[in-house]
Amino acid sequence: MEYRCVATSIEGFVQQLAVAYITHGYWFYVAGTIPEGKDPTAVDAKLIDRYGIGISKWARCRRKKRGLANMQYLRHEQFFVLLATRGQHEFFDRERVSIRDVRRVPIKFAGYSVGCRKGRDGRWHASVRLAADRYLELRDGLLEGAAGRKSSTFGESIKGIRFARFGPVRQQLLCLRRAVTLARLPVRPFR
Repeated sequence: MEYRCVATSIEGFVQQLAVAYITHGYWFYVAGTIPEGKDPTAVDAKLIDRYGIGISKWARCRRKKRGLANMQYLRHEQFFVLLATRGQHEFFDRERVSIRDVRRVPIKFAGYSVGCRKGRDGRWHASVRLAADRYLELRDGLLEGAAGRKSSTFGESIKGIRFARFGPVRQQLLCLRRAVTLARLPVRPFR
């Protein structure tokens, strides 16, 4: 059985991570970068073999029933992430120092911050938003010289921002639009 782990686009990587993995309880992770000069496919094979990731969904189900953790592996170009569910697994012993919980520390990748939040229904849901540093960089770039430019150029600037339009990302882009609109308003003295 061939385990497919390579995402061909940034948006595909983020969507697979959020929708297929984090939503299904893969909350514990180790993220890293494959050094230049190393063969990524060899690293993929090594990690998939080391942690027994390339198993069928039926084997995953049997492992879950026995209280054992399941794992997934995902890579885009040189960046990779190993994910695990709750339970017992050698991953937790080997990577003890590096393991993060996506509910507390989101995965930062290509300007995105992929985390997990508790919803109104009390369940955990994946959350994809712009990373704080990327958001501030965009805001500062748009606000710089906001008063002197036409509104149509700002509309084009915001439309030109290339990020997958997940709900929180759309909200962040609306906040950017509001900030630019407020910055463009003439300052009136308070009476």
